[in-house]
Amino acid sequence: MTAGAPGTRGQLAGRASAGLATMTAVTVLLYVIEIVNMATFGLLSRMFGIRPRDVGSLPDILTSPLVHDSTSWAHLLANTLPLFVFGLLAFLAGLRQFLTAVALSWVASGIGVWLFGGSVFGHPGITVGASGVIFGLFGFLLVRGFFNRSWWQILLAAVLFAAYGSVLLGILPTVGRGISWQAHLFGLAGGVIAAVMLRPRGRTAS
Repeated sequence: MTAGAPGTRGQLAGRASAGLATMTAVTVLLYVIEIVNMATFGLLSRMFGIRPRDVGSLPDILTSPLVHDSTSWAHLLANTLPLFVFGLLAFLAGLRQFLTAVALSWVASGIGVWLFGGSVFGHPGITVGASGVIFGLFGFLLVRGFFNRSWWQILLAAVLFAAYGSVLLGILPTVGRGISWQAHLFGLAGGVIAAVMLRPRGRTAS
């Protein structure tokens, strides 16, 4: 009955190792991009950030999460820890689940910003940053445990909610100026959709 346990532990250890390597590489990439963006006085933000309702900016949905505010390190620093932690935890579920959660969060967040970002009056601003993906991973992790009926995943969801639940305030239109609640809200929705899509379809008796 316990023959599969070592294999399961080995699989989890392998995922943890791959997840650490992946999120470390992502973090390094984001900091390299930020250095270039600051050195060029925000050129990357202007080139690859989302300009809401600008048809020419649709491809920027795929690039804007990689770029952060060029005026200071605060934006990227604030995103680094939650992105690393949530990304690693999502990776523990498997590469397919990780990629699905990231992809849906990424695209949903970008579409939400493109459609509803900025102000409908006057020229909308440019939106950059990975916070939409962070919200998506957060939503994915919260919902996944309940679908899997896994006590440790439900416990993890409770810990995440206790530690980071206040970030949900970021989906409200009243959130502070310069923060895209649209990216947060639609990213969260993308993560929840990923959890629904990847939910177990049925369990066989063991």
